[in-house]
Amino acid sequence: MGSCDPEPQKLFIETPCIPSAPLSRAAGCNIFLKLENLQPSGSFKSRAVGNMMQRAMSAKPAGNVHFYCSSGGNAGLACATAATALSQPCTIVVPTTTADHMMEKMRLLGAKVHQAGSNWALADAHLRAELLAHDPLGIYVPPFDHPDIWEGASGIIDEVVAQVARVDGIVCSCGGGGLLNGVMAGVERHHRGSGARPTVVAVETAGAESLNASVRAGELVALPAVTSIATSLGAPRVSERTFRWAREAPHLKSVVVSDGQAVQGVVRLADDARMLVEVACGAAVATVYNGELRRAMGGEGLGAEEWGRRNVVVVVCGGSHISLEILGRWREEFGV
Repeated sequence: MGSCDPEPQKLFIETPCIPSAPLSRAAGCNIFLKLENLQPSGSFKSRAVGNMMQRAMSAKPAGNVHFYCSSGGNAGLACATAATALSQPCTIVVPTTTADHMMEKMRLLGAKVHQAGSNWALADAHLRAELLAHDPLGIYVPPFDHPDIWEGASGIIDEVVAQVARVDGIVCSCGGGGLLNGVMAGVERHHRGSGARPTVVAVETAGAESLNASVRAGELVALPAVTSIATSLGAPRVSERTFRWAREAPHLKSVVVSDGQAVQGVVRLADDARMLVEVACGAAVATVYNGELRRAMGGEGLGAEEWGRRNVVVVVCGGSHISLEILGRWREEFGV
């Protein structure tokens, strides 16, 4: 009998995209929730990072590699989750602001975890110079700035177009831009030549609004510091590809919400959809409740009936930096 190569290990799943009556009532239009919080690592990073790691493994027939990832938390958790599935070692470098419980989750998956620097950029520099440079088997896994990361994230749109009959808008959070780049690439792939594209609303929190700052400056700029509690959005500068999308695509809109509004998004999603996500994800959800979604999509000039026919997909990107205790502290701090 002949033999065949085994099926590659599946590192992410197709996620549901469900209509939400409570969020639709709040927004005044049809809201669908793309549940990336159900991915193996708890966030969309499983498909983005997983795609890159799978490709890197296929390029190394011997299969002996060591993955290195710099992360504010969720990319590292996705890397550790995928490395376990691939039976390969990994090392994660996180900033000193990363919560102990996030580091413990990575260690429980077998990852080696180091802390270095006060933000992701400094942690990344440490990883490259002090660890990756000295390991000939090392493979660098960036949290957002790589075409394979974007390709993995673009699969969200491949699924959405099969799950929702007509999509008028897509809302997603934006940190370094990995998710947004994937969403934009997926929209372009499915709507090229078709004329109108869905409006894509990229949401950041004040204090982590590196995309919005670049859009306002008219050039790619870095924030002097990240001050938002949404540490998963804490890239001081977005990728160059993200900024190019912002300059080239009129259907991409940049929106900034406050930390308090993002916390309210977390609370309202827990109440209305019975799902607990971190504040970085709550930022995207917040636009449904605070009116920013309708403003960003030009819905203020539409009558209630016409706006009510719009179909909007909110990418529930997930995130693991959340617990009932953390949410309780946020509610008290922001009076939500």
